[in-house]
Order: sequence, then structure tokens, then C-alpha cells
Amino acid sequence: MKYFLNLFSPETFDAFVQSDCTVSGFRERHRQAAGRVQVGDRLICYVTRLSRWSGLLEVCSLPFEDSAPIFYLENDPFRIRFKVKPLIWLELDRSVPIYNDQLWDGLSFTRGQTKGSSKWTGKIRTSLSQIDESDAVLLEDVLKQQSHSGRVFPLDESDRKKLTTHTVRRLDRDVAVTIPDDADAVPQDTAHPSEVRESIKIQALLSEIGAHMGMQIWIPRADRAAVLSEW
Repeated sequence: MKYFLNLFSPETFDAFVQSDCTVSGFRERHRQAAGRVQVGDRLICYVTRLSRWSGLLEVCSLPFEDSAPIFYLENDPFRIRFKVKPLIWLELDRSVPIYNDQLWDGLSFTRGQTKGSSKWTGKIRTSLSQIDESDAVLLEDVLKQQSHSGRVFPLDESDRKKLTTHTVRRLDRDVAVTIPDDADAVPQDTAHPSEVRESIKIQALLSEIGAHMGMQIWIPRADRAAVLSEW
């Protein structure tokens, strides 16, 4: 039995919960990696942006292709799929943060790192990457303990802002679009209408370029609707 990483965004996490929780999906670029996964292997689930471990799935089929909407209402890109059985599944506020001392000090790729450092993130950057056995055993043990204890790890203000972050879909992945607080916004009606239209076009163009480069995109709240519409 082998263990593989299954990355969820907060959006796909919610979509999985709203489904019957029997199918996990991956993008086309994961097709080759999916071919290495066998029935009986396990997927350890990690929620991006919140940096939390949320569950353990048992693989119940070989990979197959299906575009029926599960993770998106239309044009679902997660069409490389497995039948799965949830062995452990935790709500977001009970999912275990990677900064939890037991995990941080125990995992091979975070041990000895300073919390707040990004040096460890390469290990959890791609779905279906194989997880080292020692790390997998620790993660499974911690998830089992958590499923029994039901300890709450409250979502703080920073977490809640990440949950309201918007995403722009690309063929290969989704790109986060960060929206500032209302206090940071500049009212749009203070500018001349023609200037606003030109400004919106430039922001939309820059946002599109940034998305193609894989960058996070920041759009002022006052301009958000117009920029996304132009984009």
C-alpha cells in the first residue's frame, strides 16, 4: 500500500462534501501520475490556502476519465478520477493545521524549519505525488486521533479571508485573486467615466498577464466587478 497527496482548494473541498464523497478527481496533467496509483492505496487530503490536513481516502478503482460535473458546475477540469472510500473526513475547523506541533516537528519536510518559512511547500505542491512512508504513517495516526477527539482548530480572521478569496480558472490550475478590505478601496465614481473604463481595461489586461504567469492577483474591491467582467 502506498500513500499519495490529494490537494483540495476550499472550493473543491466544499464540492466534494456536497457530493456523495465517492469520487476524487484530478486534472489532465496528473494522468501519468494517476497510472501509478493502485486499488487499496490511500490519498491523504490537504486543503490549500488554509494549510490543513483534512482526511484519508482509500482508492477503490483504477483511474478513469469522466467529465460529469462534481467539482465545477460546468466544464469540470478534474476529469481524471478514482472511486474512493472516505476512511477519515474532517470538517474545516477540525482539520489539522500543518503548523500543529506534532506534525510540524514530526514531518520530514517541516522538521527543523521555521514556521512561516516556505521552504517545505515543494513537498505538497502537486497532487498524486507519493508521500514518504514515515510521513504517511504520522499523518494517518494524527488524522485518526483527530477523528476521535474532534478537537476544534478555529478559523481565524486570516483563514476567513482566504475562504473569501476569489479564483480565476486556467487550464492547468486556478489562480487566487485577493480582494482588499473596504477601507483600502478607492470609490470608482471619483474618476471621470472615460478614465474609469480605460483603467478597468488596463487592470484586466495586467490581471490576465499575471494569471498566465501563475501569480496571485490583487484587485481593488471597488473595481473588482468591472475588472472581472472585462477580463
